[in-house]
Amino acid sequence: MQNGMHTDTERCVRAVQSKDARFDGWFFTAVLTTRIYCRPSCPVVPPKPENMTFYPSAAACQQAGFRACKRCRPDTSPGSPEWNQRADLVARAMRLIADGTVDREGVPGLAARLGYSTRQIERQLLAELGAGPLALARAQRAQTARLLIETTALPMAEIAFAAGFSSIRTFNDTVREVFALSPSELRNRRPKTTVLTPGTLTLRLPFRTPLNPDNLFGHLAATAVPGVEEWRAGAYRRTLRLPYGHGIASLTPQPDHIACRLTLSDLRDLPVAISRCRRMLDLDADPVAVDDQLRTDPVLAPLVDKAPGRRVPRTVDEAEFAVRAVLGQQVSTAAARTHAARLVTAHGEPVDDPEGGLTHLFPSPESLAAVNPESLAMPNTRRTTFTTLVAQLADGTLHLGVESDWTEARARLLALPGFGPWTVDVIAMRALGDPDAFLPTDLGIRRAAQELGLPSTPAALTARAAAWRPWRAYAVQYLWATDTHPINFLPA
Repeated sequence: MQNGMHTDTERCVRAVQSKDARFDGWFFTAVLTTRIYCRPSCPVVPPKPENMTFYPSAAACQQAGFRACKRCRPDTSPGSPEWNQRADLVARAMRLIADGTVDREGVPGLAARLGYSTRQIERQLLAELGAGPLALARAQRAQTARLLIETTALPMAEIAFAAGFSSIRTFNDTVREVFALSPSELRNRRPKTTVLTPGTLTLRLPFRTPLNPDNLFGHLAATAVPGVEEWRAGAYRRTLRLPYGHGIASLTPQPDHIACRLTLSDLRDLPVAISRCRRMLDLDADPVAVDDQLRTDPVLAPLVDKAPGRRVPRTVDEAEFAVRAVLGQQVSTAAARTHAARLVTAHGEPVDDPEGGLTHLFPSPESLAAVNPESLAMPNTRRTTFTTLVAQLADGTLHLGVESDWTEARARLLALPGFGPWTVDVIAMRALGDPDAFLPTDLGIRRAAQELGLPSTPAALTARAAAWRPWRAYAVQYLWATDTHPINFLPA
C-alpha cells in the first residue's frame, strides 16, 4: 500500500462502495452534503462519488469542519499501518504523538526528541496528514474522552483532566465539535448493559483481519517474567510503567477485537497505555499486504495459507526488552525467565494487583544501573554487556523509544560489548518495531529453514530472504511456527 492513498480518489471510492474494512485507518471519507466523516467500511448507504472527499487523518477531517459519524465511529478504527512500518520523521512523530508526547511536553518537546525544529515537524505533518501535531493530539484527546465517557462512571470534570484538556469548557466544545453530541448525550447513548467496575476500564482494541493470536499470545506467555507478566484464564496480563504512574493490562483475543482491561493509577495514562498495548500486539499491521508478499515465495505460501495474519509480538517497554534480550543470550527460555524474575524481585517496584498474580514493575534502567555487578549471577562477559547497556539506557546515550532512528539505534547497539547480530536484530524486531528485521543466525529459524529445504547458513538464507522484504520480521514468525521445540534464545 503506498503512502498518501487518500489522493487516489478512484481507489478510495471503490473501497467505500465495497465497504472494505481493510482500508479503515488508511484514509477517511468526508461527505460534503452532510459534513460527516466516516471510515471506508461505514455500514450506511455510500454517498455519491461527487459528494465524497478523502483525508489522510481524522484530525484533518475535524480541522476541515467535519464531524465523526455516529454509526461507524471512525475514531475507533485501527491506526494506519504506515506509522509502524516506516522509519522516517513523520512516522516517528506519529508514534510519539500516539505515546502522548505532545500532551506532556508540547510541540517543542516533540521536536526536541526528534532533533528537528518545530517548524520542520509542523510542515511535514501538515503535508502528509493534513494536520499539525496539535490538531493530531487534539483528535486523540477527543477519542480518549469518548472512551472514558462511555466506559466509566467518572464525573465529566475528571474525564476532562484525564483526557488532557486544559479546561472543562475546551473539553465540552471539543467533544461537541468532533462528535456532534455533548458529553452527557454521549454517555446516555451507551448500551444499558455496560458493566462499570470502579478503577478498571474495559475496552475493545480493533485490528485488521485476519489476526492469528497463537504465536502472538503464545510467545508472550512462553517468555513471561513471573511477577511482571502472566497468562491467566485465556488472558495475557502484565504491569505497565507509564509516564504518570503505573498500570495493569489484561488482554484477551476475540474473533474481531482484543478485549482489553486496564487498571491505572493515573487516568491521564490511558492513551499511552492503549497505544503501548496496540504496539505490543502489532494491531495496526496490514496483514493482507504482508501475507500477499510472503505468499509469492512457494516455500512460505503453504505456511501463510495454513495460518494467515501472524503478527510480530513486540513490547510495551523498549528498555525492558533490551535488558531481557541480554539475559536471554545463549540460555534457554526458562533460564532467561529465572534471571529476569530475580532482577524483578530484587530491584522492581512493587505494585498492587487486584487479581493477585502480578507483583512488580520491571526495574527501570536507572535502578539497574545502580546494582552492584558482583551480585549478578552471570558470566563476566555477560555482566559487562548488561552493565554497559543499562548505564547507556539510564544516562540517555542509548535511545530505544518509539522516536528512535532504527539505523542509528542498530549502530549504537552493535558498538556495545557482547552485542552480536542476533541480539541487535531481536531488539530491532521486537523493541524498535522494524518490520524487516531478520534473524538468520537464530537456532529455530535455521532448523525451520533446513526442514523446509531453504538454505540454512546465515549468508545464503539472508540472500534468499531478500524476496520477503520489507516484511522479513513476519517471515520469522511463520518460520518459528513450524518448530515444535520450545522458543530458544541462542546466539549473541
